[in-house]
Amino acid sequence: MGELQYDFSGETVVVTGGASGIGRAVARRFGDAGATVLIADIREHPVDGAESTPTHELIEDNGGRAIFVETDVSDPDDVAAVVEASREFGGVDVMVNNAGIYREASLIETGTAAFDQVFAINVRGVFAGCRAAARQMLARDDPGCIVNTASISSEYAQVGHTMYDASKGAVMMITRVGALELAKHDIRVNAVAPGVIETTFGTDNPEIEQTNTDGFILESADIPEIGEQKVSADIPMDRMGTPDELAGSYLFLASEAASYVTGHLLYADGGYSIL
Repeated sequence: MGELQYDFSGETVVVTGGASGIGRAVARRFGDAGATVLIADIREHPVDGAESTPTHELIEDNGGRAIFVETDVSDPDDVAAVVEASREFGGVDVMVNNAGIYREASLIETGTAAFDQVFAINVRGVFAGCRAAARQMLARDDPGCIVNTASISSEYAQVGHTMYDASKGAVMMITRVGALELAKHDIRVNAVAPGVIETTFGTDNPEIEQTNTDGFILESADIPEIGEQKVSADIPMDRMGTPDELAGSYLFLASEAASYVTGHLLYADGGYSIL
């Protein structure tokens, strides 16, 4: 099959969660396409066991231009700061709100601390990124585009995914409302909805228990075990995807090839959403 070639020369891209996983692959692809890439992450080095070189160094080693900006996306001031840092390179043209965490617990086992942490990163982080990028684009009178990382969980409920599914449902609505409000300013807002992907994906604060019941004692044996329902068994392509396979979806949505696409969730899930 043919391969698309994108040219983002002269453009500045911010990728949150760009140190590891999907964000790392996306940042590298934008770097290869000529963009200046700001890697916004809480850590500089990847969490992937087989990887050690920071993403911005890989981009630079390959002839690109990139910097790392330490960023906690749960803090709107941090997100605003990394967007402001893009002014040094002309301002943000493409904002990729990708940073996120995953937690697994049943509805009745979910604790408030864990729930709040998931929403602080997965929802407030995306909201803050969309807001900061759009404000700067409007102030510069230089339209750009925003690409969020949603999920199959944005529209498909799964046992044990109360926190995560709810957070990704919120990302879907931030994307759609943002697209609706910003369309008249020629700012496009879309999202990629990954399925089951081969990547390290978890919590940045291990001191918060994965299952934090706030003192509730689970006694019923009728509650299904978490993991009893596995989406990996429902993938028509019969395999997980890889971050590299997803990266092209982000470049497409950010490119002129998608100039009439906004408010869209692009599923990259091996066919899971067909079922």
